[in-house]
Amino acid sequence: MTYAVVRIRGHVSLRPGIKDTLAYLRLHRTNHCVLLPKTPGVDGMLRKARDYVTWGEIDPTTTAILLVRRARVPGRKRIDDAYVKAHSKYPSVNSLAKALAGGDAKLGDIEGLKPVIRLHPPIGGFEATKRGFGEGGDLGYRGKEINALLVRMLGPEVA
Repeated sequence: MTYAVVRIRGHVSLRPGIKDTLAYLRLHRTNHCVLLPKTPGVDGMLRKARDYVTWGEIDPTTTAILLVRRARVPGRKRIDDAYVKAHSKYPSVNSLAKALAGGDAKLGDIEGLKPVIRLHPPIGGFEATKRGFGEGGDLGYRGKEINALLVRMLGPEVA
């Protein structure tokens, strides 16, 4: 199982402990996304940073769309099946996406792929960036609903 984690709130008035946690997660700016394995250590960091990020389990379809549309290698180039086949053990982007969503792979397995995926603000905007997801806002754990948010953040061509 793999989490997709998106930073929603900015850097003003951050306590040092939370700032360090967000740095460990590689979430330095808003609308940045990382894919992290579901482990107790990651769960603890996400609970600590829950007032600044949202996360949930990503599915293979959304992972594939995310990789093709927004994943980059040095030189701001996009990845495709040929790049994935040449720089990893996976034959295509779809097989890589299934392995990522299942927790069998990580973005570091592809040579040269940047670990942070930069996204657009969501189409239609956020609900509330100061309330938790269960209270009608956007922060914290959202489960499978992260996929709908990621599709809204990929840009107008997908949503």
